[in-house]
Amino acid sequence: MGAGPDVLSRALEPRLREAGHQVHRVTIEPSAGAWRAEIGTAFDLARGVAGAVRAARGAGAFPLVLSGNCGPAAIGCVATEANPAVFWFDAHADFNTPDTTISGFLDGMPLATVTGRCWPALASAVPGFRPVREDAVVLIGARDLDPAEAASLEKSRIRRVSAASPEPELAAEVGIVSETCVGAYLHLDLDVLDPSEGRMNVYAAPRGLSRKNVAWAIQEIARNFFLFGAAMTAFDPAADPSGRALETAVALGLAVVESAPAAPLA
Repeated sequence: MGAGPDVLSRALEPRLREAGHQVHRVTIEPSAGAWRAEIGTAFDLARGVAGAVRAARGAGAFPLVLSGNCGPAAIGCVATEANPAVFWFDAHADFNTPDTTISGFLDGMPLATVTGRCWPALASAVPGFRPVREDAVVLIGARDLDPAEAASLEKSRIRRVSAASPEPELAAEVGIVSETCVGAYLHLDLDVLDPSEGRMNVYAAPRGLSRKNVAWAIQEIARNFFLFGAAMTAFDPAADPSGRALETAVALGLAVVESAPAAPLA
C-alpha cells in the first residue's frame, strides 16, 4: 500500500486540473536522521502531516492526504481542528490497541489512537493533537473486525453506520453529530468499498459500500459540516491489475474535492 499514494496522485492530479482546481503537491518524509522504527516513524510522519495540513489551511487551500497507512494521515489531520467530527470509512474498525491486537499490526490501531485509547504519549507529541470525543466519530462500513476489537467497539460511544443501509443511517448520525461539531475530517480507507468496485488491497472484504454510496455520503457530510480535510488511504496498485480500483479511487477523490470548501487543493 506504500506504493499507492504516488500512483493515485499521478492519476488524480491531471483530473483535478481538468476540473479547474489548482494543485500543489507536498511529499511528507520521515525527519532527516531520525531512527526508523515502525511506531516512532508513524508518529513522526503524523507530525509532518499535521504541519503540512495546517500550512495548507492557513493558505486557504483544501488538504487532501494520500497515504498508504491510515494512522499518520488521520492523526495529523485531526490535530489541526479543535473539536472535529470524524467520519471514518473503512472495512475495518482500526480500533485495536496493543492489549487487544492479535496481529500486532500498528495500522489496526489508528481510530483507537485518535480517540485516546492507545499511544497517548506519542500522539500528544503531534502539535495540536487532542483525543477526539468518541461520540463525535462515525464509523461507516466496518465489517471485518477482530473479536476483542469488536467487543471494545461495542462498549465505546463511537457511532456506527452499516454497509447494508448506509444512507438513512448516515443521515441520522450526521444530524446528531452536527449539533456539537462544525468541522469534519473525512477518512476514506478505500477498502470500505465492495470489491466489485475494484479490489483496493489484499484486506478487502465482501459486502462493502458501492461507489454511489460513498459519493452520496461525501456530499451529505460536506453539506452539513465544514470539511477541513480528508485522507484517502490503503490503495495497493499490485492488487488492481485491471485498473478498476484506481479509476474508482480517482472518481471519489474528485468527489471529495468538489464537495470541499471552494479553495485550491494542496
